[in-house]
Amino acid sequence: MALSNVLKRLTGVNLHLFSSHARLGVCALVSKSVQIRGYAKKAAAKGKGKGMVKDVLKGPEVCKDPVRLTSHAVGVNIYKQGEDPPLKPQEEYPAWLFELDLGPPKKLQELDTESYEYWKQLRKEHIWRFNKLHKGKKI
Repeated sequence: MALSNVLKRLTGVNLHLFSSHARLGVCALVSKSVQIRGYAKKAAAKGKGKGMVKDVLKGPEVCKDPVRLTSHAVGVNIYKQGEDPPLKPQEEYPAWLFELDLGPPKKLQELDTESYEYWKQLRKEHIWRFNKLHKGKKI
């Protein structure tokens, strides 16, 4: 009802008196069509329909043969073709290879306070503590 009253009043108005933006709005009202702005359509996602079957990614095959696991370096071959290299006798490898510490990392209390590893671990723990305390807070 209010729109019809506005249209009746504006039919005789000289549109040159208005600015260009107001003129566009008045023209839209005079022609009795309402212009509506909306957001752009969302892009349709590929493969997310109701009837679509989800593709499952398959990882590499796991070797379970105990003989092959003890005689070859399984998973070392980086090429598509070829086989994994066979393991050599222990004497052919350098001594430092068997002295590596492969266990869990040492705790801060177990390290010497004068060592580089102590101060590196201390810095990491302080960063972790700071991040945990300030999680979710805006600085």
